[in-house]
Parts: sequence; structure tokens; C-alpha cells
Amino acid sequence: MKIIGVIPARFKSSRFPGKPLADICGKPLVWWVYKQAVKVKELGKVYVATDDSRIARECKKLAIPYVMTSGRHPTGTDRVAEVARKVKADIYVNIQGDEPLLKPAMIRSAIGPLLKKNSGFDVTNLMSLIRNPKEVPSPTVPKVAVNAKGDAVFLSRAPIPYPKRGGNAQYYKQVCVYGFRRKALLAFGGLRRGASELIEDIELLRFIENGIKVRMIEVKSGSMAVDTPEDLEAVKKIICKSRA
Repeated sequence: MKIIGVIPARFKSSRFPGKPLADICGKPLVWWVYKQAVKVKELGKVYVATDDSRIARECKKLAIPYVMTSGRHPTGTDRVAEVARKVKADIYVNIQGDEPLLKPAMIRSAIGPLLKKNSGFDVTNLMSLIRNPKEVPSPTVPKVAVNAKGDAVFLSRAPIPYPKRGGNAQYYKQVCVYGFRRKALLAFGGLRRGASELIEDIELLRFIENGIKVRMIEVKSGSMAVDTPEDLEAVKKIICKSRA
């Protein structure tokens, strides 16, 4: 079975332009993500998927395999779907290009359930319990609601589910590692963005809106995404300290 990892990386970003090339201890952000991904033995190869020549040049310089993709993709998963049309594999793993602290074991968590035949789903995503109360109302942290089987019912930037009766509600956040069987990923690339996806700006909702099951896999700890320059500084401290 052929399994590949794909790291979507675009230069343009409303909150943090040029983020994949942001320096962390002498290496660009995307390099740190790549180095974590290649530790996953299940991945036959890991590619960076980009539409920007500056990122491509840096990948070439650092010997990181890359695939040039269209600049018109609205989401990272659309970019991964283009890679699926160009590079044939059985399973693709979308590894977010802004999570340099992502642990290899977490990537494996998204792969394992897809190795089982007749599982009843073709897409996996990770989630973890929110322990920091500040993350509950944060619009940069997508929250997840699941059914009894663990399939995603909805994802929202608002706190869900709402604790109408009070009490201490537990909230789960999305950890942005996705696993796809090829047919599901190709289907995604051919679907239009629905109302919920457009409103929430959460790409996984496209599967849910079109009746494609997404199995959520709980992991014990999340990662730290670099969404802002402030996030970058926090990640720098962690990585540089670990190398000291």
C-alpha cells in the first residue's frame, strides 16, 4: 500500500504573509514540519505542495520534494487533491505546514484507521480535548462535535456543543492532520464549497455537507499552530531551547 504525506504551503496569507519561509533557529518553518513528517515510517514519501516559486526554491535548496500546484485553490485540501491527481497513492495525509511541533505519532494516528478494510469511512481527522479555557471562544480554534461512532457531525469556530443546562462542558478542538483514501480526496476536489464551509471557513465541512463520513480520532495532546507572528515567537522559544 502506497501512503504519502503532503504539506500544503502557500506564501500568501491574510494574517501572516510568507509564513512557510519564516525563520526558526536558522531554518524555514516548512523545513521543521517536513523533518517531523519524514519520521513517520508509514509514509513512503513526503511532498510540499505549493504555488509559489519562492517556496519551491527553498525546498529545492533543502532537498525537500515538492509539487507545484495551482494558485487558485481555496483550501489546503484542494491543493492536496491536485497532488493526488498527479501522484498516485492509496492514502494521502494532509499535514499542515504551520505545525512544526507536530509529533510523528499523531500523524500515524490519522493513518492507522484507514489501513483497515471495510472500515465504513474514507477520511480521518484528529481532535484533542481542550484544556486551555482561552481556546474555547477563540475563532482560530475549530471545535468538533461527533456522534456515538466518532464521526464528525459538525465543526465550528464557535463553542460547540452549547451547554444550555450549565455544568462543565467538554470541548474538543480539531488537530489539523487529515487522512484520505484516494477516491474521497479526488471527490473533494470536484465538489463545490457549501454554505457551512463558506461561513465557517473550515474545509472539512465539505465532506460532511456532501454525506462523506469523517472519522475523528482522539489524541491526547494537540500541537501548536503558527497562525500569527506571536505564535512564531512562542514556537521559536520551544524549538531553539530544545536544540540548546
